Amino acid sequence: LASYNIINYGAKPDGITDTAKPLLSAWAATCSSHQPASMYIPAGTFFVSTALFKGPCNNTNIRILISGTLIAPSSYSATIQWLTFKYVQGVSIFGGTIDGRGQAYWACKTANRNCPSGAASIAIHESKDVLVSGLKSLNSEQFHMVIYSSQGITVQGAKISAPANSPNTDGIHIQMSSDVTITGSTIKTGDDCVSMGEGATNVWIEHVNCGPGHGISIGSLGETPKEMGVQNITVKNVIFTGTQNGARIKTWGKPNTGFVKEVMFESLTMNNVQNPIVIDQNYCPGNVDCPNKSSGIKISQVMYNNVQGSSATPVAVKFDCSPSNYCSGIGLQDIKLTYMNKPAQAYCKNAEGSASGYIVPPSCL
Repeated sequence: LASYNIINYGAKPDGITDTAKPLLSAWAATCSSHQPASMYIPAGTFFVSTALFKGPCNNTNIRILISGTLIAPSSYSATIQWLTFKYVQGVSIFGGTIDGRGQAYWACKTANRNCPSGAASIAIHESKDVLVSGLKSLNSEQFHMVIYSSQGITVQGAKISAPANSPNTDGIHIQMSSDVTITGSTIKTGDDCVSMGEGATNVWIEHVNCGPGHGISIGSLGETPKEMGVQNITVKNVIFTGTQNGARIKTWGKPNTGFVKEVMFESLTMNNVQNPIVIDQNYCPGNVDCPNKSSGIKISQVMYNNVQGSSATPVAVKFDCSPSNYCSGIGLQDIKLTYMNKPAQAYCKNAEGSASGYIVPPSCL
């Protein structure tokens, strides 16, 4: 197996010298190999300004082995992605720590200054069959990981972290992508642990610890016309601790069409979560361009099975659905959610479905 060590291409593990060029030279050698090949990033701290790992490659068995730490610039720029994999197939990334050093960018955002859009730490674009195993991602400017227009992406054993008050630091964002699996990971962020945008299909999320953060979210959907739907999503064995939301679906209060269907939330534990189960179809930040409008996104066949724990607010189950597109086929089974050690409350508007088994709060479906 051919192996390409970035040190041999001039990389210096001093945390100061820009490693982008050596990294991309080692990638070019790995990618052009007609045999399975690996790229090695040894122990040490490597500063990387920005890097695009571009395919297609000559083989579909590439391993990137990271023993060291990659650090981003400490000041922000208009870069939209820091480390990007594009048009690749059959790439596996093992280990390593990446530090997006987003503190200066968050300060800019928090001060409401005129800041650029911020960089995602790692982006997988228009790629297939990519495995990310054991990666540690710290302090991204914006989303830690973006999976876009890709198929067959697996993330396992990730440790993602940013402070609870860091803006828009979603853990993993999935959009226009199918067959995505996220397992055995711990995600602590200032935004959604996992967010699913339009065109997320066949997604499996299991054994994830989430919190702090905004929970696991489908949406927001329906901001723009003619979005692709979201379907066949499974979220199971997830522990939410001190999060803003647990299992959330949110759509803009706009007439743009789309759908969410075939979603299963199963075996979830809520520890002091503000909104453990929530569907919000009246999302309208700043009340601009959507007051008094009705969401055109159709939500159906959403199951909640074996959801237990504590709510930080009196209303633990909230279905606030569209007046023109009722939520239908909503199922609740074996729900036990309390508020201050007493049964929590449920709120339903424009929602239809059924409840079975042991249900606390009493179902309003």
